[in-house]
Amino acid sequence: MGGDDDGNRKVGCCERFHRSISKWMLPEELHEQYRERANCCPPPIFIILISIGELAVFIYYAVWKPQKQWVTLGEGIWNSPLTYKSDRREEAWRFVSYMFVHAGVEHILGNLVMQLLLGIPLELVHKGFEVGMVYMAGVLAGSLASSIFDPHSALVGASGGVYALIGGYFMNAVVNFREMIPLLGVFRIGVIVIIVGTDVGFALYRRFLTHDVGLKVSFVAHIGGGVAGMTIGYVFFSAYNQKLLKDPRFWLCIVGYVVFLLFAVLFNFFLSPA
Repeated sequence: MGGDDDGNRKVGCCERFHRSISKWMLPEELHEQYRERANCCPPPIFIILISIGELAVFIYYAVWKPQKQWVTLGEGIWNSPLTYKSDRREEAWRFVSYMFVHAGVEHILGNLVMQLLLGIPLELVHKGFEVGMVYMAGVLAGSLASSIFDPHSALVGASGGVYALIGGYFMNAVVNFREMIPLLGVFRIGVIVIIVGTDVGFALYRRFLTHDVGLKVSFVAHIGGGVAGMTIGYVFFSAYNQKLLKDPRFWLCIVGYVVFLLFAVLFNFFLSPA
């Protein structure tokens, strides 16, 4: 397989791909270490399976649960046993299962594109366990934060998990900025700010300014997932080839996350106005 020259040998497409991944995901001193270990075994199976599951559920509600249109799905998703609703929060699975249900084509396409573009490279570097933990921590943090700060709203979509990946990647881009190629670092941070600003703006518009009939969709999951990513995600994604159990930041983030979970559960049991 031909490619660019690297000394006296040809660099293949696979190696060029892994070089690009290392530049986007890791500081410069770790590039060589990553390339020495780089392979696609196991493949980025977590983010691919999650994406297939979300797409399958969307197609189910769009095709087999007749809707008025594909662009914005109607009663089918609001009556779904997967959707998070404040008045059904005793059905605990809804705090996680809402990630499979999306409100329309633009909703699911936005989430799928972001999590595949970001999740696949992250999983190639950090493997499925780390990416899966960060993603699911964002999903759960998103629904619990919504139940506290926007308790009367419904919740659908994988934005909590997507924003956890974005939050972890963003923190690494900021913290490792000096170790990155300056123009690349500015570009990474700029793209994240533009995407997040646009998406959050749309979520705020949909929550407060639209007059569509139906339940209002909370935007708080974006914030909850992002905070989970900037804490737990940052620790997981910055600890390349390191033992997390020996990292005090890991335990600090885990304890903080557990305290938040306990508070959110107690709030839903005893204090929620919903």
